[in-house]
Amino acid sequence: MESFFSFLEKRVDDCSSLLCVGLDPHLPDLSAPTARAALDFSLTLVKQTAPYAAAFKPNAAFFEQFGPQGWTALQTVIEAIAEESARLGSLIPVILDAKRGDISSTAEAYARSAFETLGAHCLTLSPYLGRDSVEPFLGNPEKGVFLLCKTSNPGAGDLQDLTVIHETAAMPLYEHVARLAESWNTRNNIGLVVGATQPEALSRVRAATPGLWFLAPGVGAQGGDLQVALNAGLRKDGKGMLIPVSRAISRAKNPAIAAAEFRDEILEIKRHLHLASQRKKDTP
Repeated sequence: MESFFSFLEKRVDDCSSLLCVGLDPHLPDLSAPTARAALDFSLTLVKQTAPYAAAFKPNAAFFEQFGPQGWTALQTVIEAIAEESARLGSLIPVILDAKRGDISSTAEAYARSAFETLGAHCLTLSPYLGRDSVEPFLGNPEKGVFLLCKTSNPGAGDLQDLTVIHETAAMPLYEHVARLAESWNTRNNIGLVVGATQPEALSRVRAATPGLWFLAPGVGAQGGDLQVALNAGLRKDGKGMLIPVSRAISRAKNPAIAAAEFRDEILEIKRHLHLASQRKKDTP
């Protein structure tokens, strides 16, 4: 059965990339503080970076700030990504970064908004209302979610590092969230947000969930080290992580070249990690 993550893996294979291009039209980066300028900014990025993108991640807030016109612009951006997918002959998934989270009846409306109205393929969610708040997003296996697990912001540890007791084991709350996600992932459409700024958490969560996909923000403007993050979070097959990059690409002199360089750097790091792993296996 096809699922969101089977589509994602096909795209990763097609473009040889783990790069997720963030579409965050910050006001200082726009020609004017308008929805039209946010749309133009985003369309330019999509056209320039699509060949190197395993996925695109528009941040809903940067469009919603413009009211109804911003919502229309966001929908147009998602349609443009579909057009680029058709041109390239490879579906580029759209991960809507909206961090939704509410009771199940409200969650159903959020799911319709993201998946049916806007046409996104995946959505970021807060898991802190429990399984019933997540379930409305999971009914169609071709639509996916990334649950907030260990986020990249400085204050993440205020709650996410708290120690919890599950049965007889003590663990950080974020690891408990990861284990819950693993048990809920019956349709292969749940992944986890684990920040690239949190290598220890990446290692712990990878050990707890060897097969799940991670969305790992924090490389670039937030200071996450790409090599350290990949070493900590990649699956044994060299997949299982998407690396979102926004400002380091959008503010580059040539975003297409910047995206290609990030894609190539990820490939080179993966190659070195694979060689190191092989040497370790071959050492008596």
